[in-house]
Amino acid sequence: PLPRLLWGRPGVKVVVTAAVFVTALWNLRCFSNPFEVSKHNEPLVVLVWEWPSKQVPSISGDVCSELYGIMGCWLTMERGLLSRADVVVFPHTRLQSGRDRLPKERPPRQNWVWVSLESPSNTKGLAGWNQTFNWVMTYRQDSDIFIPYGKLVPNQSATLNIPMKTNLVSWVISNYHRTQKRAQVYKNLSRYLHVNIYGKANNKPLCKDCLLPTTSKSKFYLAFENSVHQDYITEKLWRNSLMAGTVPVVLGPPRANYEKFIPADSFIHVDDFGSLAELATFLKTMNSSRYQQFFAWQKRYSVKLYADWRERICTICTVYSSLPRGHVYADLKSWFNT
Repeated sequence: PLPRLLWGRPGVKVVVTAAVFVTALWNLRCFSNPFEVSKHNEPLVVLVWEWPSKQVPSISGDVCSELYGIMGCWLTMERGLLSRADVVVFPHTRLQSGRDRLPKERPPRQNWVWVSLESPSNTKGLAGWNQTFNWVMTYRQDSDIFIPYGKLVPNQSATLNIPMKTNLVSWVISNYHRTQKRAQVYKNLSRYLHVNIYGKANNKPLCKDCLLPTTSKSKFYLAFENSVHQDYITEKLWRNSLMAGTVPVVLGPPRANYEKFIPADSFIHVDDFGSLAELATFLKTMNSSRYQQFFAWQKRYSVKLYADWRERICTICTVYSSLPRGHVYADLKSWFNT
């Protein structure tokens, strides 16, 4: 408080009154437009350097909020906004052409994300990207940003939905190579039972809308991954099998790894049996009551499939505040191949 004598002077009154008025105006300005005074309140700018898929969807407007309810997240492919971007996303499939296509400079506090949904067996050229990326975004649960192919979501109102079956086992396969483990397992398994094969590998391609109606007619589906790696559990399980309403026979990481994603009684693992002959006998002799038990998960869950790259990239904004700062992957290849 000012001394009484000073307060009584007209000049002092004018100065104090003016200061109070200016402060009030400043507070009013902050209230009416908080984005001008606080970067923290601005949307997170996520620049996608090149789109992960060949077809680029519309990302104009607030797509994260409009499509997925994720607020404060702005996706863009405008490279002219590099200096404003908080995060820059680099899909590995678009990095094959070389480092010369990356930005020449990285603004301070900007984080670069390496993205891949392929397994290490199908990911080449990793050694050239050491000391480049701050975060990784993959199907692996230990990624900075975890993007699974699918998941089970709680749905207490769900009921059993088992489509009518007309055959025993089916398999959709496009890229068939004899050296793959899944090719060897199929070859031996087919000695004991018939497998209905669809896809380009058997000259029976299925249209997008034909896939689920076709696989749903089989009691079992061979959800065989093209390579065996930690957490590498793809749409072969989520879409082709569980979503179709058939029981997956899986070939991939160990059973314990699958059980981190789905109930233990919802699938059959090739490794559960001492031989493929035993597996074939188990499938052929299963009665109706035992078969229905594989669908108990439907009473509690439903399948959520991640098929839109916009949703995957918007996910970055939901975990951004918890991601490590100042970290760089010194040896990306070593991490991914572990």
